[in-house]
Amino acid sequence: MSNTEPYTPAKVWQWNTDTENKFSNINRPTAGAIEEKVLPKGKHPLQLYSLATPNGVKVTVMLEELLAIGKQDAEYDAYLINILEGDQFGSGFVDINPNSKIPALFDQSTSPGIRVFESGAILVYLAEKFDAFLPKEASARAECLSWLFWQMGSAPYLGGGFGHFYAYAPEKIEYCIDRFTMEVKRQLDVLDQNLSSRQFLCGDEYTIADMATYPWYGCLVIDNLYGAQEFLDVESYKHVTRWAQQIQARPAVQRGSRVNRSWGPEGESVPERHSASDFDLSKQAT
Repeated sequence: MSNTEPYTPAKVWQWNTDTENKFSNINRPTAGAIEEKVLPKGKHPLQLYSLATPNGVKVTVMLEELLAIGKQDAEYDAYLINILEGDQFGSGFVDINPNSKIPALFDQSTSPGIRVFESGAILVYLAEKFDAFLPKEASARAECLSWLFWQMGSAPYLGGGFGHFYAYAPEKIEYCIDRFTMEVKRQLDVLDQNLSSRQFLCGDEYTIADMATYPWYGCLVIDNLYGAQEFLDVESYKHVTRWAQQIQARPAVQRGSRVNRSWGPEGESVPERHSASDFDLSKQAT
């Protein structure tokens, strides 16, 4: 429907199952599994089921950072969940995440095993399990968790709001783009002002708050997420850009950004990860 035509909502909304687009297999108005599908399991303590979207990258970066500081019990198997094909609605995945969203983690080092879903919850779980990247002192911990939850609450405006209407919607709707652009630029300004006096989001210490925020806002300003660099004038957020470049230079971030990626230049993608050698094998395949 053209945005010039008046739209009057029905008294009771009905799902138009005839509508087909790239998101047809992602969004639905009901919860639960739509097919029986057992998830694979590897030998490592942690089993990750994900895709290299910004929410997925948060967790693979965290796992690679843990391994980089010598936390060998953080070894993991990462399996690809193709949300465009509806893998998230398989029974095995729904057992781990009833919300049918990536990422989902299963810790099989405990008895019984522990499921963790929602990317922020996974970061906190791993930080507490391995005693890393989450400050212990009360005020520093509160600051870190505040920025983590800031990201969790803000990203839907960036991805589901701005990104959807600017890059993916079947037509450009000025009202929607204006509304979400204003909020995204406000969020970038929040980050920029905070980072004007801090190396990382919470100060001098790199934390899970940085890992959560970088794949969204860092990639927005330096990797042209949604093709919107010029539109959002991201170069004007100089402190965010400096911070994003610093995060991106970390080897663990570079590795984590490749895991569960099924697109991009050949040799850079690591759709499944079961050992550190998978990164080298991916490059050799080219």
